[in-house]
Amino acid sequence: MKEEEFMRLALSLAKKGLGTTSPNPMVGALVVKGQRVLGEGYHHKAGEAHAEVIALERAGDGARGATLVVTLEPCCHTEKKTPPCVDAVIKAGIKKVVVAMFDPNPQVNGKGIEALRKAGIDVKVGLLSEEARMLNEVFVTFQEKKRPFFLMKAALSLDGKIATKIGESKWISNEESRAYTNRLRSVMDAVLVGINTVILDNPLLLPKVTKPKRYPVRVVLDSKLRIPLSAELVKTASKYRTLIFALSDQSSDKESRLNTLGVEVVRVGGNENRRVALADVCLELYRRGIMSVMVEGGGEVNSALLKEGLIDKVMLFYGPLLIGGKNASGLVAGKGIDFLKDAYMVDVVSVKKLKDDICVVGYVHGHH
Repeated sequence: MKEEEFMRLALSLAKKGLGTTSPNPMVGALVVKGQRVLGEGYHHKAGEAHAEVIALERAGDGARGATLVVTLEPCCHTEKKTPPCVDAVIKAGIKKVVVAMFDPNPQVNGKGIEALRKAGIDVKVGLLSEEARMLNEVFVTFQEKKRPFFLMKAALSLDGKIATKIGESKWISNEESRAYTNRLRSVMDAVLVGINTVILDNPLLLPKVTKPKRYPVRVVLDSKLRIPLSAELVKTASKYRTLIFALSDQSSDKESRLNTLGVEVVRVGGNENRRVALADVCLELYRRGIMSVMVEGGGEVNSALLKEGLIDKVMLFYGPLLIGGKNASGLVAGKGIDFLKDAYMVDVVSVKKLKDDICVVGYVHGHH
C-alpha cells in the first residue's frame, strides 16, 4: 500500500465519528511500519481521546520509528479536556508524520506541525487535503468563517414547488428520501425553520430513527414571537433543546411563559424588514458551539439565508410530480433576481436516485 491508500483508510476511519465529535472535527489516524498497520484510531466524541492517541496506544512499542498517517494536523493546545497530541507523538518515537491538512483552528494552525519538526520528525502535509477538507467542511467553515455551516434541505416537485397553493406538502418526497433526511437530522447540531413553517406544519423536528446518535437543537426564527404555546416544539422543549430567535424590542409575558416551558428565547437585533438579523443569529449559534445547521424552512427563510450568503450546501429531494399554481410555494421566495448573472450558482457534486425521487447535492457559491 502507498501512503495515499493509508490516508484513504484514515479518512474512512474518521467518518465513523460523524454526528458525535462536534464541536470537534472528525479525525482518523494510523500507525504504519512498512506495509503493516500497527494501530488505528478515530476520534469518537468531544472530550474523549483523540485519534492519534488511540492509534499510538494500540501500536504500543511498535510506534518507535514508525509513520503516523493522520487526517488533520495533530493538536498542540492545552485549553481542552485532553492533552496535546503532539507530545504523545514525540514521546512515542514516531519518525515520520503524514498529515492531510492544517487544522483551521487558529490555536493550532501550523503550530502542531512546527512542534513535530522541531522535535526532528519528518512531516509531510497536504496528502488528499481536498478530501480531508470536505470530510470536515462543517468544522472548517466554523473555524474560518466563525459561523455555523448551513445545509438547505428541501423536498420539492419537479417544477420546484415545496407545497401546494393551500400549503399541503405531505408528502412530496418518498419514504427513502424521508428516511435519509431523518438520518441526516441525527448528525446535525441543529435544525432551523421559520415561524411560518411552525404555524403551518407544527413540526417536531426530531430524527425519526431508532436510537439516533443525538438530537439536534431546534431553532426557530420568530421575529415577533408568534409561536403558539400549543406548538409541538413548545410542548417538547423541556426534553429537547429549543431556541427561538425574536427581536430584542419585543418584550412580552409570552417570553416568560415560553421560558417556563423550557424554550430558550434569544433576543437579537433586527434588519430593515423588521426581521431578526441573521448575522446576530449566526453569532449566537456560534457562541453556543453549534457548528452545523440543517435549514428545513420555507421559501422566505431560504431566500433570506441565500441573500446573506449563508447557505453553504443544498440537498434537494425531487419527487416525480408537477404541482403547478402561481401561488404554490417555491423553494426560494423573496423578490427574486432580474438577471441570470445574479443567480446563485450551485456546484452539483452528486445526483442520485432514491427509488423514484432524485436527490441533488451541491455547494452554493454566490453569483456567476
